[in-house]
This record gives sequence, structure tokens and C-alpha cells, in this order.
Amino acid sequence: MSDLHVVLGATGAIGSAVVAELTARGHRVRAVSRSANPGPHELRADVTTTEGAIAACQGAAVVYQCAQPNYASWAAEFPDFTRTVLAGVEAAGAKLVMADNLYVYGPVTGPMTEDLPYAATNPKGRARIEVDDLILDAHRAGRIRATLGRASDYYGPGGVNTVIGPTVFAAALAGKTARWVGDLDQPHTIAYLPDTAAGLVTLGERAEADGRAWHLPAAEPITGRAFLDLVWAAAGGTPKSAGLGRGMQRLVGLFHPMVREFGETWYQRDRPFVSDDSAFRKAFGPVDVTPHPAGVAATLDWYRQHA
Repeated sequence: MSDLHVVLGATGAIGSAVVAELTARGHRVRAVSRSANPGPHELRADVTTTEGAIAACQGAAVVYQCAQPNYASWAAEFPDFTRTVLAGVEAAGAKLVMADNLYVYGPVTGPMTEDLPYAATNPKGRARIEVDDLILDAHRAGRIRATLGRASDYYGPGGVNTVIGPTVFAAALAGKTARWVGDLDQPHTIAYLPDTAAGLVTLGERAEADGRAWHLPAAEPITGRAFLDLVWAAAGGTPKSAGLGRGMQRLVGLFHPMVREFGETWYQRDRPFVSDDSAFRKAFGPVDVTPHPAGVAATLDWYRQHA
């Protein structure tokens, strides 16, 4: 039986963290991306094509799907992209671990658990519902084994294409205003990248994870104001923090396409957005997650080295 773990999207923030976690646990790894360097453990492949996905997954025991279309193109591209990945996983006879998020639930009241209905009505949320249904339907049909690991917004070393990235960490190190997208005083679950990767790899290793979605472990929810205070305490300098409210999001979105996209899911930013990870902890035993002060310090160190 193969012990090869294949990571799709291996040069992205989540993918690279999964590669590091797999390596630390002693697994044999193939890191797949469009920009991979030729090497014994890396493969350059376009997994948006069936041929590329089959080549990328060949010989795998477990495939971690950490690649995704451009954020603005999810509704148009994510379902077909998923069908292509499923073809590669099925051809390999492998297990699929999907790096998922919390969009399927839509607006909620109270902490999110895995038994909530899929109630999203916005285009990105509907696309994620279709993607998750495709994966779990393939599992139920016996075509593949599959599991999904859901995480909220993330931060951490290598996290640059995230709302909790350069506009927070790089800005603070430069002495500029650190900006939180949304209400500064609403509790929000945020995930530290290495913790997310550890959760995904655990799902890949454990057969009892198969056939359902799991909320990945994260540190306690925190408000934007408290998080920015942690950043400034570690970065030093004169604290300058601000929240990006809905009105400013609309204005900035006129000129910034990525910011414009946030309007569709603003309900994640103007009220509590809390993920309950107790099912994962109960199923897979005690879990150590990184406290926010330690995660912030490590992320600032990474930004210092890569600025």
C-alpha cells in the first residue's frame, strides 16, 4: 500500500503548511503546483485539467486539495475544478482531504457546528455547497474516500493572500495603520496556518475521519481589536489600528476588486463568527493549538524575514 501523500496547491499558504506538517510526521510527500521546481519531491502540473490531475495524483494514498480558483471566480470555476480533481483521486484509488471553509452555512446565529444546514444563498457559498456535495457524493458512491476540514480566516507564516496578512502584519512592522476587515469588536474564529495543516494531516491519517466534514481546531475566538493589540504589543512602535467597515468596503471596492468581493459575505464580519471544533477534539483526542500571542510572534518573525 502506498504511503505517498500528495499536496495540490503546494506553494500556497495552506498547501505549503501541509507539506511541512507531513514532512515533520515522516510521510513521503509529493508537492504539486503550477510553479513547482523540478525535483524528486515536487511536480509541476496543471490540476485544472484531467490529465494534469491524474498525473499529479498517481500513486497517492492521500491527496490534500489545497488549490483553488481565483477568489472572484469561485462560482464559475470551483465545481468543474473539483470534478477534475476527483477524477485524479479516483484514478489513483486515493483518499481526498479537502481544505474547506465555513461558507456553506451562510449567516448564522451562535457558534457553527458541522450539523448546521447548508443555508448559503450567495454565489460563493452556493459554489462551496456544490463542491462539498460533489466530494461527499463521490465518497458515498464508493468512488473515493473523502473528508473535509473546515477552517475560518487564517494567518501565519506564508499567509499573504489573506485578510489577516500584509494589511495587518506588514503594516505594523512598517509603522503604518494595521487594518482589520470588519467590526473591530465582534468575536471571530481565526486559524493559525500550522494548526490548520496539523488538523488536515490528522484527517488524512485517520480512517474514522472519512465521509464527513470537520471543523479544524483553532485558538479561542478573538475580536479584531484584541488581535491588533497583540500584533502591536509584539511589533513595537506606536499602535495604529483601524477597522474596515461596510461603507469603506463599498468605497474601496470601487477601485480594488478583491475588497469588492468581501461584500458578498459581509455577514462574516459584522457579527460573531465562531467555529465550534469540539467534534474534532472529541474524535481525535487532545489537540494542542497555538495561542494567539505565540502565533502572532511567529508570523511577525516571518514577515520580518520576507519583507
